[in-house]
Amino acid sequence: MAILGLAPSTAPITPAHFDIEKVIRPNILALHPYRCARDDYQEGILLDANENALGHSIPRSSNQIQQELSSTLDTNLNRYPDPSHDGIKSRIASLRSLPGKDHVFLGVGSDEVIDLLMRICVVPVNEKILITPPTYGMYSICAQVNDIGIVRCNLELGGSEGEGGEHGRFSLLIDNIKAAILADPSIKLIFLCSPGNPTGTLISLAAIKAILDYEPFKGIVVVDEAYIDFAGEGTSAVSLIKDYANLCVMQTLSKSFGLAAIRLGIALAQPPLIQVLTNTKAPYNISTPSAQLALAALSKEAVQNMRLKCQTLVESRRQLQKSLESLSALGVGDIIGGNDANFLMVPILNKETRLPDNARANAVYTELAENKGVVVRFRGKEAGCYGCLRITVGTAEENGTLIRQLQSALNDY
Repeated sequence: MAILGLAPSTAPITPAHFDIEKVIRPNILALHPYRCARDDYQEGILLDANENALGHSIPRSSNQIQQELSSTLDTNLNRYPDPSHDGIKSRIASLRSLPGKDHVFLGVGSDEVIDLLMRICVVPVNEKILITPPTYGMYSICAQVNDIGIVRCNLELGGSEGEGGEHGRFSLLIDNIKAAILADPSIKLIFLCSPGNPTGTLISLAAIKAILDYEPFKGIVVVDEAYIDFAGEGTSAVSLIKDYANLCVMQTLSKSFGLAAIRLGIALAQPPLIQVLTNTKAPYNISTPSAQLALAALSKEAVQNMRLKCQTLVESRRQLQKSLESLSALGVGDIIGGNDANFLMVPILNKETRLPDNARANAVYTELAENKGVVVRFRGKEAGCYGCLRITVGTAEENGTLIRQLQSALNDY
């Protein structure tokens, strides 16, 4: 089995008795690494990764914040960072209405939290996680790295009503999840993405509670809320933490806070789980520059700025949807999924059949990236997303360019 990503001609010369493939674990040799559009395209208008197109919200005019950030470059970079970052945790706890910092864990992006939860909860080979495709790809990648089984319970892929009071495509099918739990007691973690990626669909608190309250499930429900600040008030599962020790909510500073570059993820849960995560993490996992930027982003003024930018992006999302609907005659289908994140997902239709067309969608994606200067994300290989492009909401100017170039690409293909 050739190691993925390593061409034979670039393989290093080694002693004849050494074979790296006999050293690497079989599950790692079989791993297909996470890939994104940015692996292929790094230039142009980047509407592929659901970043905050309006940027971070740290006020540039605050002398105190600027002095704090400047001091980071002048002192202490020769020292390891604070291992606990209690100041950041306290601000997050206050922002999310939690009792205190003992309810907050900080990771190197949400990906570290995902990996740690699997390592501390799920026994390799013998136990499993449950995911609800279409969903964030790193759940599967981390499971494979940790040699953990995966049970898949697809979201509602049609247009009918789902359980939990939700309606339409990509709602949670609670009865299917309960059946999977009964059939396989080795499931230790259930990952729910709300709002979903790539679906943009919010999972109701009633649906989440239905799983938390299901007595046969003895593990932890993990709710990934990377996009929660783009959804409505009162939609976060953080409000359930006080009543459920079997709940962990993940959030991040990458999306609404516009700080994807600093890689700061968050786990919110009752103190016993937070303590186990803290005991297991690598020492000094959050760097001093990242911590200083995070602290500044969580100031009162910065949080107010963040909320205003989220409101702007939500309005831009509405306008973008209208603009995409205007391209219906050229083969842009109706938006599928919800409108609860900073992106939209649309099917590209076949010119003759008017059905979603993966080949045409991929051709349009490639044309946009390589010849039109606009990078979006092709999602046509995900469950229920056949023929779909996922488009991050950009600035007004970026959205306008996207629509013009998409119209041109659709005329070409």
